[in-house]
Amino acid sequence: MLEDKDLLSIQEVRSKVEKAYAAWQTYRTYSQEQVDAIVERMAAAARANARRLADLAVEETGYGNAKDKYVKNLLACDWLPRRMRGMKTVGILRELPDEKVVEIGVPVGVVAAILPTTNPTSTAIYKTLISLKAGNAIVVSPHPRAHRCTCDTTAILYQAAVEAGAPEEIVQCVDNATIEATNALMRHERTGVILSTGGAGIVKAAYSSGKPAFGVGPGNVPVLVDTSADLEEAIPKIVAGKSFDYGTVCSSEQAVVAEASLRDRILSLLKAQKAYIANDAQKDALGKLLIMPNWTVNPQCVGQAPGKIARMAGFDVPPDTSILCAEVGGVGKQHPLSAEKLSPVLSLYFVKDFSTAMDTCYALLKFGGMGHTAVIYSKDDARTREYAMRMPAMRVLVNTPAPQGSTGITTNVFPSMTLGCGAVAGNATSDNVGPLHLINVKRLAYVVRRPEEAFEMPLDYNAASSAAISAGAPASLERSVVVAAVERYLASRGMAAAAPAPGGPSCTTSCAPQPAKVTPSVLPNVAADVVDRFLARRGASGSKGGYG
Repeated sequence: MLEDKDLLSIQEVRSKVEKAYAAWQTYRTYSQEQVDAIVERMAAAARANARRLADLAVEETGYGNAKDKYVKNLLACDWLPRRMRGMKTVGILRELPDEKVVEIGVPVGVVAAILPTTNPTSTAIYKTLISLKAGNAIVVSPHPRAHRCTCDTTAILYQAAVEAGAPEEIVQCVDNATIEATNALMRHERTGVILSTGGAGIVKAAYSSGKPAFGVGPGNVPVLVDTSADLEEAIPKIVAGKSFDYGTVCSSEQAVVAEASLRDRILSLLKAQKAYIANDAQKDALGKLLIMPNWTVNPQCVGQAPGKIARMAGFDVPPDTSILCAEVGGVGKQHPLSAEKLSPVLSLYFVKDFSTAMDTCYALLKFGGMGHTAVIYSKDDARTREYAMRMPAMRVLVNTPAPQGSTGITTNVFPSMTLGCGAVAGNATSDNVGPLHLINVKRLAYVVRRPEEAFEMPLDYNAASSAAISAGAPASLERSVVVAAVERYLASRGMAAAAPAPGGPSCTTSCAPQPAKVTPSVLPNVAADVVDRFLARRGASGSKGGYG
């Protein structure tokens, strides 16, 4: 009997979302102390298995290296939990007695977690811990090429959670993940929020699902090496960042930009760090290999060792090569290596001055990394701040390897595997995403003033309007003055008021001429009538000689 894999996977997703939602109905009543105990137990279980899970990730995906994946696992199960300790996420978050406002944490429900193939175990740990810390359930959708290591990771976390008192089914992992099933997960009526990590397509699908979503953009991280930098410190750090897990982290360094006066020293120091400097032919071969005709990264090269990539490009390098480097002459599609490469390949730009260096870094971000991350090595704080103000990047790192700095290992940004790129990249946040992004905040607000005390507004609005109009008029206005003004206006339009009544003042030669077509029967007492209505509208009687 033939089975439809897509239909089976969609049904699995629907079932697991419902199970997670049912478990959340209980979990949402847990206290902060209960939630924290569960998170600590899960983190401890992940730490105990961090090395094995790193090995499993490399074995299954073929991406990166186990040593660095172990570090990423520790970021998620050691450093992240330490930073979350004491963080209030459920119940009363804080009270503001002076403002008489109480803030209450409200979990969003079921988190749909879409995972990548590049960081399958560390991202599973990270997303599960922040989801349950925020009082939510989670359904994990693994990348098909990382299914086993991701589901093994979530199984470890789930077992620990239940042992610590969490409801059964609170953590779910999709066994038969397909594109259709992932879309069903994101659009399910029980899904509260989406945490999406992966390529541009899956992030776009998350934002198009109709659900709240946190996705991130690509990184094309420029590194400006200023003339004030300590090159002996900067270059080893750059190589350490670029080689970390063979370049699979989206915040990995993609290009070094420096003034031409530093070129010889930088090249020498790169070689001392076992970096291989490609010649022009090798550079062209790398560009054709790494970037596909549709301008996506060649998946066969993602997270591969430098020696393997060189061989794929048709040349050999020493076996201890740390990274591959190539000087590039511009930014854009004529220069493939100016794009994000997701591999241990670093582009080099040597330019005339600091201003041009900033222009080049800006162009690199605009070409493929808007909003993500930029780095500067400098001892000149004025230049550092100028760079930070100019770059369209939401993390500007100073004197640190980019992957370690952006994820919070070497800096005090929040430890995270989901790095928001802000509105400039179409993202919902520019933050390093954490548990506080997965809750809503309810506000209990006590009365502190009467409406009339909030701002000045008279109780009698109509009387106030009349008074405001009157306040703008002269203190006293003679009716005869207004009549004369109206008559002059009518005369200027070729009309005239009616002839004066018997016994009234006679017209002199200074009076305006009376047009033949306008007679008293057409405009009887026009001026006087207009004036009376004008005065009456302002609360004055036309019979008065004046008002004010």
